[in-house]
Amino acid sequence: MMIRLFKNPTPFALCALLLVACGKPSSPAAAGEPAKDESPAGVIQLAPAAVAAGGIADEAVRSMPAVRHIAASGELAFNARRLAHLSARVAGRMERVLAFKGDRVAQGQILAELYSPDYLALQAEFLQAAERVARLRGDPDEASAASYLEAARRKLAPLGVSPADLEQLAATRTVRPFLAVRAPLAATVIETNAVEGDRVELETEMFKLADLSSLWAELRFYEKDLSAVRLNLEAFLHTQAYPGEECHGRLGLLGDVMDDKTRTVEGRVEIANPSGRLRPGMYVEAVLAVPENRTMMVVPETALQEFQNKTVVFVQTGPGRFLLRTVETGGRRNGLVEIVQGLKVGERVVTTGSFLLKSEMLKNSLED
Repeated sequence: MMIRLFKNPTPFALCALLLVACGKPSSPAAAGEPAKDESPAGVIQLAPAAVAAGGIADEAVRSMPAVRHIAASGELAFNARRLAHLSARVAGRMERVLAFKGDRVAQGQILAELYSPDYLALQAEFLQAAERVARLRGDPDEASAASYLEAARRKLAPLGVSPADLEQLAATRTVRPFLAVRAPLAATVIETNAVEGDRVELETEMFKLADLSSLWAELRFYEKDLSAVRLNLEAFLHTQAYPGEECHGRLGLLGDVMDDKTRTVEGRVEIANPSGRLRPGMYVEAVLAVPENRTMMVVPETALQEFQNKTVVFVQTGPGRFLLRTVETGGRRNGLVEIVQGLKVGERVVTTGSFLLKSEMLKNSLED
């Protein structure tokens, strides 16, 4: 169909256009097709068969407690409570390395074995003290021997020797040639600096471990939002790596100092990462839900359509009868959108099949 635009239309042409815009005589609708009538502009009347074929469904506008949404951004970081740096607790030589970068290790698993003369000497001292206690049992010097044994035990404990290891040492009376370096928590090996055969000095960095099942989202809040931000608010986070997916946690830290350059305050949200898909360093965008002392009208986002540069919904006013209504929207969250103006609680809006109604409305406007 060709549409002509008239420059400087004559009065006759204007009258003709007005007559066309006022409506056309209706004709019987075929089965399964829209039934047009002389209804006012903005109304679509569909036959029952067309409603069923289009899968049109509606839902009532409802009221719910209002929530203000505050946006923030930041990066994912290691959870410092589940992070471990392992350094050499005694000088020696790296005898064996059993874990490497990227390995997932269990708590107590041996990561490396270290040969250390100092470790051998401390074990020998412990065994001598244990033998002396056994020999002087019931003797007046037993208390002194017991104190010496406890001192030897305390020297071994900082090396990572467990009470079970000490009991086994006392039972077997045999020194262990190598000091085991064990994982203090179930984690992933992030860094490995240990190389077999290397000389190891006291405090030499060997491993860095991190439990990635829990991460911190380090966020930045703008000064204008601080009056509404408070601890324990629920936060919803999104990453660029997984669009459409959402993780959530609660605000556990709100900083006490403002960055004078960015005019932001640091915040921290702990989030679960059981699958390990989230990685430290990822950029995140967060939305915090702040309850307000009011209620708001909401409809599903699927009810909204764009028509002639306006946001509209289709309100069901009767069986098969749908009215185009312009609305003003507010915030969006969890598939719901706030309706600021244009609807009333209890009115029914089309949530499925509204695109079909929009297409019919466009068709009618083109014909007009």
